Amino acid sequence: MVTLDLHHVASPAVRDLLHLVNHPDFDRAQQQIEHLGGCTEPVRLTGRTTTLDTTTGEVLRSYTTDTEPTGSLLTACGNRRASRCPACSRLYAADTYHLIRAGLSGGKTVPNTVRTHPRVFATLTAPSFGPVHNRPDTRPCRCGTRHEPTDALLSTPLDPATYDYAGAVLFNAHAGALWARFTTYLRREIAVRLGLTQKAARAVLRVSFAKVAEYQKRGLVHFHAVIRLDGPDGSTQPPPPAATVTMLADAIRAAAARVSISVVSDAVGEHELVWGEQLDVREIAAFGTDAELTDHAVAAYVAKYATKSADSSGALDRALFCRPCQGRGMTLAAHGTPVTCTTCSGTGQARPLPRLAVERHVRQMIRTCWELGKRPEFEALKLWKWAHMLGFRGHFSTKSRCYSVTLGALRDDRRAWRTEQAHTHAGLPKLDPSTTLVIGHWAYHGSGYSPGAQLLAAAVWHRRELERQFTAEGGC
Repeated sequence: MVTLDLHHVASPAVRDLLHLVNHPDFDRAQQQIEHLGGCTEPVRLTGRTTTLDTTTGEVLRSYTTDTEPTGSLLTACGNRRASRCPACSRLYAADTYHLIRAGLSGGKTVPNTVRTHPRVFATLTAPSFGPVHNRPDTRPCRCGTRHEPTDALLSTPLDPATYDYAGAVLFNAHAGALWARFTTYLRREIAVRLGLTQKAARAVLRVSFAKVAEYQKRGLVHFHAVIRLDGPDGSTQPPPPAATVTMLADAIRAAAARVSISVVSDAVGEHELVWGEQLDVREIAAFGTDAELTDHAVAAYVAKYATKSADSSGALDRALFCRPCQGRGMTLAAHGTPVTCTTCSGTGQARPLPRLAVERHVRQMIRTCWELGKRPEFEALKLWKWAHMLGFRGHFSTKSRCYSVTLGALRDDRRAWRTEQAHTHAGLPKLDPSTTLVIGHWAYHGSGYSPGAQLLAAAVWHRRELERQFTAEGGC
C-alpha cells in the first residue's frame, strides 16, 4: 500500500477519508457503511461465527472480524429517536406503521375481518398546571400580545413563579400508571354498559389497543391511542353486537374521568393527578372512504410520533446524570471509602443545569426533576435518571398482547429476508435450520465511525433521502 503524505490537508476528517479510500479493501468498508443506510452511530463488534453441519461436523461457513478493513463489524444502532439517528428512526417508524395498520386493516397474521370491529382514535391529555402563553383565534394572549406561531413564549407559563412545576413533573412520572388505571376502568365501564359482570364481559369481549406518547410544547406528555373491541380470543373474533363504536366512545370518556392518583409529600404537598379536560375520541373509518381519519392516516400519525421524544418540546435526548457515579456524585475508592466523583465534581450531573442549551421553562422542569429526585418519598420514581425526559419514564409506544404483530416479529422477518438475500448473492446453498448450528463469539468494541467513515455515512443518508423524495414526488 502506498503511503500518502496528507499533512497539507487541513481537515482531519478529510485526511481520514483519504486514508480509508486508499485502503486495499476499501470496497468492503464502503459496503458495510452502505448496508447501514446512513446510521449515525453504529455499534462496532469484534468476534467470529462458525456454521456447522450437525450431521457430518463439516464447517459450512466461517467469518471473523479480523478480515475486516477496520477490524470490526458495524451494526445499526437501532435508536428510535429521530434526533439521534434519522436512518434507524425511519425504520422504526415504518415498523410502527405496519404494526398499527395491521391492527386496523389486517395483514401480518391479523385477519382482514378486523376492519369490521369497533375502533376509535383517542387522545388523552394532561391537565393545566397554570396559565400559559397561547394564540387565541380572535383575541390577544392573556399577556396582551398576539404571538407569532414561532414565538418561543408559546406554551410557557405566564407567571413561572406560580406555575405548578412539581405537579407537572409528577404527572409525567405517573403518566404510565394513569394509562394503566384508565384501561382497567375502561373494561369496567364496558362491562356496565353491556349489563355484565367483569368476569362475564371478559368471556365475550377483549379490549385491544396500541398507543404512543407525544410531548406537548409545554413539556407534558399526552397519549394517542387506537382502541379496538374484539372477541374473547382477540382479532380473529368479532365482539358481541352490543359492543358498538358509540358504546366504546362513551366508556372511554367515563373511564378517563374516573382515573385519579394521589401523591402526598411534605415538600410539595398533596397532588391529585388526573387526565386533562381535553379528551378527543373519534371513530376510525376504513381506508378508501372520504373520511379524514382513516386507518392509513391513523397509522401514519402514530408512526410519526413514535420516533419523537422530549427533544420535540425543546428538552434533551440524552440522560443528564453522570455515568461514572450514576448521578450520586460519589464513587468508591479502592478501599471502599466514598469519594467525590471527579467527572461531575460531586454534582451527579453530566452537564451543569445552568449551561443546558434549553428554554427557561424546560430548564425549570429539569431542575424540578432533579430536586424532587433527592426526596426519599420520590426515590422509586428515579426522577434524576429521567430528568432529560422531564420526568416521563414510560415507553413511547406500547400495545396490548392481541392488538397485532409485534415489532420483534417484524424485525425477525426482515432479518430472515436479508439473510436469504445475502446467501443468494454469495451463491451459498440454503441452510436447513434442523441440521445446521451457528456458533458465535461477539464482543462490544465501541460505537460510532471514524471521521472519514462518518463523511461516507452522511453521503449515504443524503443520497437515500434524495431517492425517497424523488419517489414521493412521482419519479420512476
